[in-house]
Amino acid sequence: MNVVSLFANIGIGEAYLDSLGFSVVVANELEPKRADIYKQIYPNTEMICGDITDKKVYSSIVKAASKHKIDVLMATPPCQGMSTAGKQDKYDQRNGLFLHAVDLIKDLKPDYFIFENVPGFMTTSIIYNGQPRLIPEILKDLLKTTYSMSFNIVDTQDYGVPQSRTRMILLGTRRRVAHKWVMPDKETKVNTLEDAIGHLPIVDPYIYDISEEEMYKFFPKYKEREEAALKISPWHIPPRHILRQVITMQHTPTGCSAFDNEIYKPRKKNGEIVRGFHNTYSRQRWDTPAYTIAMSNNQISTQNSVHPGRYIGKDANGDDIYSDPRVFTIYELMRIMSIPDNWAIPTTVSKQYLRHIIGEGVPSLLISKLFSQIRNV
Repeated sequence: MNVVSLFANIGIGEAYLDSLGFSVVVANELEPKRADIYKQIYPNTEMICGDITDKKVYSSIVKAASKHKIDVLMATPPCQGMSTAGKQDKYDQRNGLFLHAVDLIKDLKPDYFIFENVPGFMTTSIIYNGQPRLIPEILKDLLKTTYSMSFNIVDTQDYGVPQSRTRMILLGTRRRVAHKWVMPDKETKVNTLEDAIGHLPIVDPYIYDISEEEMYKFFPKYKEREEAALKISPWHIPPRHILRQVITMQHTPTGCSAFDNEIYKPRKKNGEIVRGFHNTYSRQRWDTPAYTIAMSNNQISTQNSVHPGRYIGKDANGDDIYSDPRVFTIYELMRIMSIPDNWAIPTTVSKQYLRHIIGEGVPSLLISKLFSQIRNV
């Protein structure tokens, strides 16, 4: 079955589709850097790089897709304008990008389509024909005669992903098609962080505000552990942190916030206690799915970014200490996002850029479970 992917980013959602018998024949991405990475990962896909609102770009997508019978259209429009943390401005032009996906559905007439977005998609209004209208109402008006649709709010942990991440999934089926696209049943087993990364050995962070000689005294096994990590994956790279934050997290138990520490609280350079939210400077838990991974995930002070760690003994002062006082490595983030280990990300991609992209992606396994519902139809 042939797929068109819109707002494709670098194709995290598409990671399992080939193994299911789906071919992403055409993809569209606005940013050239992301489009280039996509092309390296998926060399057989015709990537149309550019703004879908540009008539020439839109026509190029239609022309490329028209070489094939398109069975599925997948769209993940930008969600920043729909975020509950944002203004939800009905005049934000990004919120109207889904209309161009609707135009393509009408032009290409796929049997199925899927939109993936934040839950705010359901409650966001845009100015349409001069009036504020909810996005779901507009979609129903434009497509209800030719497609049946189901709007779903899902938590990715219910579908095998070792991460709790709430998303909106819209599934559309052409009315003449007998087999309707519906959500798969929720899974009874929940995959935890232990399931995803619990087998991996300790990785010490690189402490960049002291000399390497001092760092090797602080972490005597740093080089040995770094070499072992890089044998697992070139993306299992020790994160870089400053000493005082490492010490703080070294004394923070699994599943706890450093703000609750009696002595080793998060502090500024001048010794003043940092003010912050409880999900910052906070270790995740082993026995649950990971909390939602955000786009900013490279610092101990960012939300839900710190490795759970394990109790490893006591320091020279007799205080309990825990392993892995650091944020997740990129490889660990990939596993939390259910990206396959053999996914061919070019090693030339910058670490910070990749962290950001992973944090805004859709878990690969969720898309795989959804597409499994219509394979071999």
